[in-house]
Formats: sequence, structure tokens, C-alpha cells
Amino acid sequence: MTQPRNKVVIFLGPPGAGKGTQAERLAREQHLTKISTGDILRDHVARGTELGQRVKPLLDAGQLVPDDILIALIRDRLAGMEPVRVIFDGFPRTCAQAQALDMLLEELGAPVSAVPLLEVPDEVLIERIVDRGRQAAARGEPVRSDDTEEVARKRQQVYREQTQPLIDYYGARSHLRHVDGVGSMDEVYDRIMQTMR
Repeated sequence: MTQPRNKVVIFLGPPGAGKGTQAERLAREQHLTKISTGDILRDHVARGTELGQRVKPLLDAGQLVPDDILIALIRDRLAGMEPVRVIFDGFPRTCAQAQALDMLLEELGAPVSAVPLLEVPDEVLIERIVDRGRQAAARGEPVRSDDTEEVARKRQQVYREQTQPLIDYYGARSHLRHVDGVGSMDEVYDRIMQTMR
């Protein structure tokens, strides 16, 4: 049996586009390890590691964790992984992080394979997010604080400001794959898979 080759996928898309759901399925079906820096940081805090103690005050204050710490986390996570088969969800968020990740991946001989960008019109995204809040309320579950129209619109604006440079960065390197994010989960997943062939 041949050894599966390296594969590095970075998911981009606005809040409410379905990135998390699609990334989970892609990871499962393509035998990729899903890496979320937020999950890793929370795990370190919960375990009380030295790193966890360093980042806890930053997380508690809602501040961004410095790039060098995030890259060290990812370096640690990828160490010994052979082959490197990962999907990044929520990282990188800036061009500086993207450049640092490229350098790390180059060291490991595992360059970025594809960067799917889920594209969904703003009004559809707002409706999805608000509807998610309505459904949670109807089930008697707590409604996420960001599941309101006002907060959703603000998050879309922040996303555009922060992520457009990344879209340009990966577009210039021919990694970007535009994916229509409107439709059923299966339809969108099929489109993602078509762009990665």
C-alpha cells in the first residue's frame, strides 16, 4: 500500500459560510488532521502548561496571541507528523501568519495544497446566522451572543477587512479555489472536492 502523500488545506470564508462543517467532513473523508489554533490554546490553558499560563491572560482579556506563539504551537503540532496531512481552520488570519506558515511548511517539505474560499452573499450569511439563533431559542438552548443581525453584520465587515489581504496572498500563489457556498451541505462539499482535484 502506498504511503499517503502530504496534503495541506487552508479554509477561508466568512462567518456563517459553513467552514467548520465542511472542514470536519473534509478532514474525516480525506484522512486529514484538523488544526484549530483556538482549540490548541484552550487545551493548553485547561492543562495548565507553561504555554497555557502565558496565553491565559491574553485570552481572558480578549487579546490576540502573538504570531510567534501560534507558529510555535503549529510547529509542535506538526512535529513528527509523517506524512503531513492537515486542514487549518481559523489560521492563518493575517499575511504575516501566512508567510510564517509557508516558511514552516517549506522546512517540512509540505507546501500548501489548496485554499478553498467559501463564497456566500452577505444577505444569505446574515439570514443563516440569525436563523441559527432563532432555532436555538426555539429549542430552549442558549443563543450565541454573535447570532444577532447587528453583530453578524459587524463580523462580516471585520472579516472582509482582515481576510481580503489573505485572499490576495493565496490568489497570487495560485492556491486559492473559489467555491460557491450556497446550496445543501452535500452540494457545497462536492464543489470543494471538484476544485481540489
